[in-house]
Amino acid sequence: MTSTQPTGLAPASTTTTLVHRALEQSPEQAEWWRDAVIYQVYPRSFADADGDGVGDLPGITARLDHLARLGVDAVWLSPFYRSPQKDAGYDVADYRDVDPLFGTLEDFDALLERAHRLGLRVIVDLVPNHTSSEHVWFRAALAAAPGSPERARYHFRDGRGPDGSLPPNGWTSVFGGSAWTRTTDADGTPGQWYLHLFDPSQPDLDWSNPEVREEFERVLRFWLDRGVDGFRVDVAHGMVKAPGLPDWDGTSSMIEGAHQGELGSEDGATGAGTAGPMWDQEGVHDIYRAWHRVLAEYEGDRALVAEAWVEPLARLARYVRPDEMQQAFNFAFLTTLWDADALRSVVTESLEASDAVGAPTTWVLSNHDVVRHASRLGLAVPGSRPNGIRAEDPQPDAEAGLRRARAATLLMLALPGSSYLYQGEELGLPEHTTLDDDERQDPAWWRSGHTEAGRDGCRVPLPWSADEPGLGFSPTGRTWLSQPDSFRALALDQQRDVPGSTYETYRTALRLRREFALGTGSLAWVDGLARTPGTEVVALVNREVLVVTVVGDGSAALPEGEVLHASGPLETDEHGRVVVPADTTAWVRPAT
Repeated sequence: MTSTQPTGLAPASTTTTLVHRALEQSPEQAEWWRDAVIYQVYPRSFADADGDGVGDLPGITARLDHLARLGVDAVWLSPFYRSPQKDAGYDVADYRDVDPLFGTLEDFDALLERAHRLGLRVIVDLVPNHTSSEHVWFRAALAAAPGSPERARYHFRDGRGPDGSLPPNGWTSVFGGSAWTRTTDADGTPGQWYLHLFDPSQPDLDWSNPEVREEFERVLRFWLDRGVDGFRVDVAHGMVKAPGLPDWDGTSSMIEGAHQGELGSEDGATGAGTAGPMWDQEGVHDIYRAWHRVLAEYEGDRALVAEAWVEPLARLARYVRPDEMQQAFNFAFLTTLWDADALRSVVTESLEASDAVGAPTTWVLSNHDVVRHASRLGLAVPGSRPNGIRAEDPQPDAEAGLRRARAATLLMLALPGSSYLYQGEELGLPEHTTLDDDERQDPAWWRSGHTEAGRDGCRVPLPWSADEPGLGFSPTGRTWLSQPDSFRALALDQQRDVPGSTYETYRTALRLRREFALGTGSLAWVDGLARTPGTEVVALVNREVLVVTVVGDGSAALPEGEVLHASGPLETDEHGRVVVPADTTAWVRPAT
């Protein structure tokens, strides 16, 4: 520890407020997903085995030892299905096959077998709101007549106006522009319109059609029979639309889409745009009850994970009622600004909402759809959420961002419930904020008229080895997106076994989280720690561990005890007390 003295520490007079009781289960009863730490792999950017510059399944398999050594419990794979890749695989053409870009079904089976041998469970992405426009169903629909069974699988409608030249309603796409595209009939004349809440290459399925529901239950069984441990459900709150597709003049928006701006919240609101007849309709819950029954037929506590941008938190908790899904990403936590009161509020409200339905809270700070939290927390308003960052935009403070990101992660990993990590955050990777616009591939970039940078900056291939071409991502050095210069010093081989590196900080946190059973623990807020005037502190007790996060400037003194871990260097004062400095989290076991 360094010996920098904080000034004016107020005396301690601590009190605690219990907000969540520990979940006590025997190992035989424990459901793995209640406290699991799950690592998201974005396949095209994790590791490339064949040298084409795009990550693949064999590349993932070859690097699974990294995840086992890191100490996570499971892996979530973003889509690897057969796809024209108009939206990085979220436009699925065949739900039962692997795209040649990523390998083969045999490669998937090998990955699954290796992961299970290492003690890692595997969750795969499922994209049920829409298919690719190249899916056999949609191609059949285009070839069929209006009113046909083929078109009934999707939302085809006649246009408005005397010649049908106006869209059926005013809904907008998450990626910008209209949510409707008009077809052309075989004779070259304009035809009906079809709905796509995302890109035109992603037509929305009509989930009021029993054939759609039956097909996806078959898809679930196909992957469950192969041995997967669960499914992350894309756009879980969007599959059912209000009957009749009523007109609405609002703006459709999710985290992927345009119109987000500098969002962030002091009260945990996501700004997700859940209002409107296309989001969070009651009928989605019938689907998940049916899927729950399918998964219950299989051994091993298989799990469903909701990507549901809904609010308030009590409404999100409806997705994880006992007969529905097992987890739902807590996007209210992800979007909360770096503010002590806001963080306490969102954690309290989250635990109260999930406790009410007997479910775990599922914490997350980064994923493939948002600016990495090491950069978001370095912005002028720490934790604000732009839709990508370009070279001409205000740039994050990299040092402050990483310091806060490490502190936020140690706070998150100390909370009861499950947690998700996004690939590369264990290396402290920032957003690629200077990516050349000519490289951008996100449909949001194109459909927004180049006004939204989109998500490419958080999807850049990982750095494994500082001195290898492509930083060890590919044997040829090729990378489908360029890597920023900052990635070299953050490569895995520069951090492994280096005390205090971000990688080793994550490894230690994951080991201690498991050792102290924090994921199934309790939470009580602690008030009254000694601190410098004006210091914002988030302090809690989970089982034997006191967790103290100093948010922003100032410092706080720890009580006597064993310091277990910290996100950065701690300090001591003239009385020999251990002090947590600005933007730092410490875990301590207080003396009894």
